Order: sequence, then structure tokens, then C-alpha cells
Amino acid sequence: MKVIVCGAGQVGFNIAKQLAAEQNDVTVIDRSPKLIRKIGNVLDVQALVGYASHPDVLEQAGARDADMIIAVTLFDEVNMMACQVAHSLFSVPTKVARVRSQSYLKPIWQDLFSRENMPIDVIISPEVEVARAIMRRLEVPGAFDMIPFADDAVRLLGIRLDENCPLVNTPLRQLTELFPDMSVVVCGISRGDKMIVPSGDDQLLVGDDIYVVTDTEHMERAMAVFGHEEQAARRIVIFGGGNVSVFLTEHLLASSSQFHIKIIEANADRAEAIAERLPKAVVLQGDALDTELQNEANVQSAETVIAVTNDDEVNILSSLLAKQAGCSRAITLTNNQNFGHLMKSMGIDAYVDPRETTVSSILQHIRRGRIRGLQNLAGGMAEIIEAEALETSPLVGKPLRDIRIPDGIMVGAIVRDGEVVVPRGGTVIQSEDKVIIFALSNMVKKVESYFSVRLEFF
Repeated sequence: MKVIVCGAGQVGFNIAKQLAAEQNDVTVIDRSPKLIRKIGNVLDVQALVGYASHPDVLEQAGARDADMIIAVTLFDEVNMMACQVAHSLFSVPTKVARVRSQSYLKPIWQDLFSRENMPIDVIISPEVEVARAIMRRLEVPGAFDMIPFADDAVRLLGIRLDENCPLVNTPLRQLTELFPDMSVVVCGISRGDKMIVPSGDDQLLVGDDIYVVTDTEHMERAMAVFGHEEQAARRIVIFGGGNVSVFLTEHLLASSSQFHIKIIEANADRAEAIAERLPKAVVLQGDALDTELQNEANVQSAETVIAVTNDDEVNILSSLLAKQAGCSRAITLTNNQNFGHLMKSMGIDAYVDPRETTVSSILQHIRRGRIRGLQNLAGGMAEIIEAEALETSPLVGKPLRDIRIPDGIMVGAIVRDGEVVVPRGGTVIQSEDKVIIFALSNMVKKVESYFSVRLEFF
């Protein structure tokens, strides 16, 4: 597949890196010679200095025979215009644009991004994606991640194991014996800097971050089995009053009257504006690192603080101060992927990486085959994928024990006619089943091949 990536920032770099590693033909455009030199030196891609919306630059990048353009520059208007030019002049089939400004995304203007007006196939809003990721983490207290699949019949849970986990040092094959009526499959174990797709002989250790696929109905029980029975947060303090904060607060307050939300925003004008927009929230103007202001916000009695300012250091330090004051849980936004590995050791319960959420949203539309959902995990070490099984798939019609599924891939759940099937050795996948698969990053192409439409299908 030939893909043009517009923008060589963090998101553009990581999209190009992932696509190049999968042997796609990738060209990256950016107006910064420094970023283009870096990406050209590090990745096996073509790198071009220029303005992504200019027709001659797109032509030089190979737009005439490109399969997809992904516009993720810093500027919404450049991203939108690049897609428009790619469509109007070069008939690029698939166009993806990152759009940050919420003004473009209001429901009243929903016809803007249509084939007749501005023909962009996929709009990615980082702020919206981040807010949704935070809401998922709030929904399952005790989990550092939660991703729904198959119309929310199945959920992937990211769970950190501590001394309270009764299953520590227990071989995984005993899970079925201990809980025969519970739909739970441990698909991945993040231990140190490695991601493991476990066998039945592997054991769980204190300090492991595990990825568990479970029937949504069994979710609370699954959390309890792994040592987590935290109560859902109702008293929440948010550091930062940007778009993420506003979107998150609006949706939480609209979903339940039980939420009590306080927002700390440094900019006086912005604080006044969001106070008018969010009359049901309490807005305090000041520095999130001010311990007196945190006390005024009563962080010590809050179940969760959410740090979403524009400064990673402020987010991390304000979260730690709140935890030190007595707050039960901290969810922290970090744009620097190098900080992600430090969160666990610092005592931060969950973090959100906008780059990872944005990359996951884009990859969902790039993956070949009947891919219905996808999420990048652990900084790109693995993916969890929902796909529809076709009758020509090598996974269909045979017991799983008779299929040579390579190491690094695990079937986590099968959803058939709305019912969740726990995969066992004798389980047979049928055509049109929704299959949830956990895969290490180097095995994703293999997973795609399982769900691609083959010639004999027609």
C-alpha cells in the first residue's frame, strides 16, 4: 500500500514507523528540514520537505498512485486542504485528517466533511480521543486501561498486579479450574520492558501489568479476581481547562448527576469562560502545583484527579502532589512517550498518551481485512484487534487446537450472535463471528492475513 503522511511530528513519525515496518511504501511530507532529516535517517521512508497542501508537493510525493493520505500536521486547515487537493486533483481513495479545533466538529456543521463539500473519509480529533480514553479508565476503577469491543459485549482490561492479587504465582491454566464459569483470558503480560503472550504454564507476578479479555458482564468479578475492588469515582478534580477538560466534564455531568467536578485552570480568562460554559462544575483559577489551591479544591477527599494541562511536567507533579495529599487515584496526560515508562514507578495509576490514542484511531482505518476495531497497547508493543471472520479464513471451521496459530498471537474472545464464547482448544470459529485477537506488533500482518478477503470468496 502506498501512503502519504503529511506531518513529521510525533504522530506522523509513529504512523510512518509502523507502516514502514509492515513493508508499506511510505512518503512523509513536512515543511521542517530538521524533522525530515531525522525521519529520513531513522526510517525506511521517502522524506520530502514542503507544504503538504501544495499540489506540486503532493504530486512529487506520488499522490497520483497513492492509496491513502494521512494529514497530521500541526494545522487543521493544512490537513483539510491537503485532503481536498488529494481528492480533487489526484483522486486519492482514502483521506484521513487530524482536526483539533472543536469548532469544525460541532454537530451543526456535520455536513462539512462530506463527499460533496470537503471529502475527508476519517476525522481524528486528539482531544476527543483523549477524553474518551479517560472516560473509559474512569468507568473501571482499578484498571489502567479499558477498551470495549463487539458493541461492548467484550472488554479488554489493563490491570496492574499487586500483593492483593490472589492469583500471583498461580499457573494460568488453573484459571479455568478455579473459575470455570467466568469468561476471562489473560492475553498479554507486560513485565519490565517486555510484552509476553503467555502459555498455560506462565505465572503472574507482583508488579506485572496484564491485559485481560473478559465478557463485559463478568468485568467487575474479573477485577476482583485480580485484586481490584475500587469504588467508582464521583468526586473528581481536573487540572487544566483545555478542550479535553471541557469535553470530559460535559459528558460526565450529562451522564450522571452524581459527579462533583472541580477544575483548576491557570489562565484567568479561560477559567472565566469555562465557568460560564460549565455552570454545574466548580472552576478555580490558579496554578495546579499550588498546594493551597489543591487543598481548596479538596483533592484529599477526591477519588480521582485528572491532570490534562498542556505541560507534561505540571501534569505529573500535580498528580503526585494530589496523591501525597490523600487522593485515591491519579490519571495523567503525557505527550512525552519516554515518561510513560516512569508512571508506574512514580505511583501514578493510569496515564493517557495522545499520540497512542491518535495512532490507534488511524491504524484502525489502515489495517487490511475485516478489521472492526483496534487499539495500540504498551507504546506499540502489541495490538488488540476485533475482526470479522470470513468463510475463507484459515481460522474458520477447525478446532483452535488444530490451527497452528504462531507464538505472539492469542484469541481472547469470540462473539457469535451477541453471545460471548470463551476460546478453548475445541472451540471452532464460524463465519461472521467477531474475533478478538491480541497480537505482538511483529505479528499484526499475520493477523491481517487471517481476515483478508481471498479470491475464492467471490
